[in-house]
Amino acid sequence: MIKQSTLKPENAAFRETVPAGEYFLKVVKAGQTVRILDLEGNQAADTLFYNAHNPTERYSAVDTIREQGNVYLTAGSKLMSSENNVMLEITSDTCGRHDTLGGACAAESNTTRYALEKKCMHACRDSWLVAVTEHEELGMSKRDITHNINFFMNVPVTADGGLNFADGISDAGKYVELEAKMDVLVMISNCPQLNNPCNGWNPTPIEVLVWS
Repeated sequence: MIKQSTLKPENAAFRETVPAGEYFLKVVKAGQTVRILDLEGNQAADTLFYNAHNPTERYSAVDTIREQGNVYLTAGSKLMSSENNVMLEITSDTCGRHDTLGGACAAESNTTRYALEKKCMHACRDSWLVAVTEHEELGMSKRDITHNINFFMNVPVTADGGLNFADGISDAGKYVELEAKMDVLVMISNCPQLNNPCNGWNPTPIEVLVWS
């Protein structure tokens, strides 16, 4: 569902550009709104959410899909945690839908989807591993990297129940906004994938804004 935001970028309390292939890590407090902005179009922003005070509670794709009865996420979707608590709600969305089934690119998926020689290409799981390694204070490790949302990524479910990684449906300037319902640790991998049509085979920067 397309729903425009009333928030003005000039009033944001925080604003950061994230290059393709880099990670973003920040705590968004309860009541704050975070916007993920697709600057150039068809960029995938692979995102993990955790309870900022207890990272063992994290975003659950299974619980979110069950509660909303829809495999796609858009305005009005409530993002549920592994403890069945509402973590965030999508309040505005100018893209229309976002994927939470396709998972994140990794060495293994690069090999399976594309070719053996693609195994060592940089992937989103690599970015998240760098993030948790560089932030030891979080007490997180590889085992904490679980369900994610692929904002702006187009992964249609086929008639036989499979997934099709298709051309992106986003465009330059599209965004999604989420209101935090608890203090949430947001960890984004701005996808470096060169083989995925969802990225238009051209990874580009995104921008993250936060309003208090």
